[in-house]
Amino acid sequence: MTRPLPAGKAPGAGLTPSHQSIVQAVAGIIGRPRSTFQRVVSRPQWGALLLATTIVGVAAGVALMATAKGRQALIDQWERTAVAFGQELDDQTYARLQALTERRAAAYAIASAVLGGPVLTLAAAALLKVTFRGAASFRQVLAVTTHAGIILAARQAIAAPIGYARESTSSATSLGSLFSRLDEASSLARVLGAMDLFVIWWAIVLAVGVAVLYRRRAAPLAAIFVGTYAAFAVLLAIAMVVAGGSA
Repeated sequence: MTRPLPAGKAPGAGLTPSHQSIVQAVAGIIGRPRSTFQRVVSRPQWGALLLATTIVGVAAGVALMATAKGRQALIDQWERTAVAFGQELDDQTYARLQALTERRAAAYAIASAVLGGPVLTLAAAALLKVTFRGAASFRQVLAVTTHAGIILAARQAIAAPIGYARESTSSATSLGSLFSRLDEASSLARVLGAMDLFVIWWAIVLAVGVAVLYRRRAAPLAAIFVGTYAAFAVLLAIAMVVAGGSA
């Protein structure tokens, strides 16, 4: 049975819990995740940081959708997704997508940021709380998932200008982008395309936070988290192959 670090107690000798600013939290998660999570667990704070990362995601998405390139890139993404699942778009459907995008692109960006930010953060915290069933408070778990979410917020902030430059909302940080010579219709390309390097980074950082919270080794947890993500990518690729009728 693992024993999580109690809130308000220093996780190591000589380490004094102190409030971290948002800038310090960002720098810490990127450069020193373990020591940052030790401070987070000993003094869990999450509200201001979750608000800040959500604002970053919303601002990046809305800014991209405010441009003609961004809206066209979104339409192209929807078309590629439909084709990947074996559905060709006729001219009438494509025109409806264009009209919908003109009216609802900003709302789509906000919804995506909220789902990928607060909703995912809360869901991950609830899942971890149920899975590990330790003495850690939900506030501690939520603080860990919120700080790990800094990586996903960084992904959204970086993806927006890249999407504008490439005129595409397809992830330039996916594993598939590293193997551009693969046939896009192949199963391997679909699996790699569904896996984002930033999400893998997030899973590893989250594993470090959970390891600190429950005093476990980070490497096995990271393998489980990344492996679960890879399994979802494989299932998605299988679904596209089955729906599209091609490998």
